[in-house]
Amino acid sequence: MMKKDFLPISKEDMQKRKIKQLDFVYVSGDAYVDHPSFGHAIITRVLESEGFTVGIIAQPNWKDCEEFKKLGAPKYAFLVSAGNIDSMVNHYTVNKKIRHTDLYSPGGEAFKRPDRATIVYCNRIREAYPDAKIIIGGVEASLRRFAHYDYWDNKVRRSIIFDSRADVLTYGMGEKIITELAHALKDGKEISETDIDGCVYVRSNIDYLENYIEVPPFEEVSSDKVKYAKATADEYYEQDPIRGRAIVQKCQGKYLVQNKPMMPLSTSELDRVYSLPYMRTYHPIYEKDGGVPAIKEVKFSITNTRGCYGGCNFCALTFHQGRMVTSRSEKSVLKEAESLTHEPDFKGYIHDVGGPTANFYGPACKKQLTKGTCRAKRCLYPEPCKNLEIDHKRYMRLLQKMREIPKIKKVFIRSGIRYDYLIHDKNEEFFYYLAKNHVSGQLKVAPEHISDNVLSKMGKPSRAVYDKFADKFYEINKKIGKEQYLVPYLMSSHPGSTLNEAIELAEYIKAHNLHPEQVQDFYPTPFTISTCMFYTGLDPFTLKEVYVPRTFEEKQMQRALLQFTKKENYTLVLKALKLAHREDLIGYGKNCLIRPPKPLAERERAESRQNSNHGAKQKGRKQTGSRQNTKQNSKNSANRGGTKNGKNSGRKSGFAKGKKRS
Repeated sequence: MMKKDFLPISKEDMQKRKIKQLDFVYVSGDAYVDHPSFGHAIITRVLESEGFTVGIIAQPNWKDCEEFKKLGAPKYAFLVSAGNIDSMVNHYTVNKKIRHTDLYSPGGEAFKRPDRATIVYCNRIREAYPDAKIIIGGVEASLRRFAHYDYWDNKVRRSIIFDSRADVLTYGMGEKIITELAHALKDGKEISETDIDGCVYVRSNIDYLENYIEVPPFEEVSSDKVKYAKATADEYYEQDPIRGRAIVQKCQGKYLVQNKPMMPLSTSELDRVYSLPYMRTYHPIYEKDGGVPAIKEVKFSITNTRGCYGGCNFCALTFHQGRMVTSRSEKSVLKEAESLTHEPDFKGYIHDVGGPTANFYGPACKKQLTKGTCRAKRCLYPEPCKNLEIDHKRYMRLLQKMREIPKIKKVFIRSGIRYDYLIHDKNEEFFYYLAKNHVSGQLKVAPEHISDNVLSKMGKPSRAVYDKFADKFYEINKKIGKEQYLVPYLMSSHPGSTLNEAIELAEYIKAHNLHPEQVQDFYPTPFTISTCMFYTGLDPFTLKEVYVPRTFEEKQMQRALLQFTKKENYTLVLKALKLAHREDLIGYGKNCLIRPPKPLAERERAESRQNSNHGAKQKGRKQTGSRQNTKQNSKNSANRGGTKNGKNSGRKSGFAKGKKRS
């Protein structure tokens, strides 16, 4: 049996393993971290377990195609991913300002990957090896598989498979997909003939298709917002591995064909994936740079579920991991937890046990197992479905057993508790258990907003549901004798939010004495329902108009309202309240958000006094500093053995003190 080690990243590594030609070469926009929280680690380890040889080129210099030749041409295909995050989201804030750190790069250094990394990498590979086969995957490829609105270009771009010139695009979680593709290529199939679920292809005709729907072509969705919205709705409806159909979209004389999604991994298949021989850390080549920061949050975290039926419109999970939740076995999770306790830097704390949503621990209902998810209905919105199985027993038992493992002091749940699921559990045992054992003073939850109008556009339950949860949380903590608090994540400028809704949220923050630090402007990332609303101004499911805050100033005002107590936000908050004709919130009353502005003359006098005082203080500091410097210089002179009255008083004094101490 081969010694556990990192996969090859150089020709020298290949020689050590006696590999003349690799079957696959994986090109990644992330640094090489061999941990199951990183997509490149999972895919390469799965292929290795199937008997294929795989090498990794991590964060190559994209300006030089020679970088893509360092492992030679693979026997079957290059695998290309931009990394765990879309490269544009990785590079730019919601205000399109450049980020100066990258947690997925050595030392947190930015600019280790290009904009639109998947496209750039593929085109460099084509320069290096014109006949090479290329398979693209990961979040960037997955969420750009159809014609999509691109926030950074502010236009609709065609599918990434055209711009990358890849042979196949894989979407969603790729273990089964890549395994089937690899074996098909090994069996001698041409890559264009590998008609596999979870894949996207470009075809010259679609005569072979039987069960499919066709959405408006690229040329129409890029110029007609109603057609874009309709296409988005149809693409959403078909994202199911059981009842879903293939989707066709014409583009510039060719056909984009998305096969229906691949079935999610079963419990035993998930167990196998997470039992593979990961090194669970970054490659040693990054040691000189201080490592890769992203490993810190996940090194002692455990993924036990995949998928999410929460259905938030601003979240891409529906289109990537899917709405069917699957989980690992208790035995598999506990085994991983126990193995973590043997890591040399383990301090006794498991940072997370969860997934997209920690307390979704299995399918929403039994019907999903045979008929798939509902086409146009959601499990929790606007009310929990009557078929939804709400039960925390399995998850609670897992947490209890984990806490019994020697060396584990505390288990945290950082991936988030879905409060609208928890509050509908008639058995309150888990709620008490959670508050008593897994909350350390603060529990982070994500109501996102409190205006029912905005919540309906988010696909989130009404404010009343959150209020009910919050009341219960504080009631339980009072009963168990703990002082603990909720920390709500809030979002500004989501479609549907006017200044009035933003002010309504600010009033809620004031009334509940909240001081939100986690405030996020809505970010229109590729291929979400909310991004469709942002671009089209339409709800894709109803085609009704939706208000969208678009200008930089309005978005700044909405964000400032959520943190109205900050001095730097005063001017923006004042302007927002005046524009909304809510001057009643400017004053000294208990419900007011800010105080009235000082009259101009008074402000000028105050500023003049402040400047005068500041000048006097500065002058005083200089004089004091001069005297202090004189004293300090004399003191330093003595300490250096300076003379006084012809005697080496500093040294004598030091010697005397030393003698006295002895």
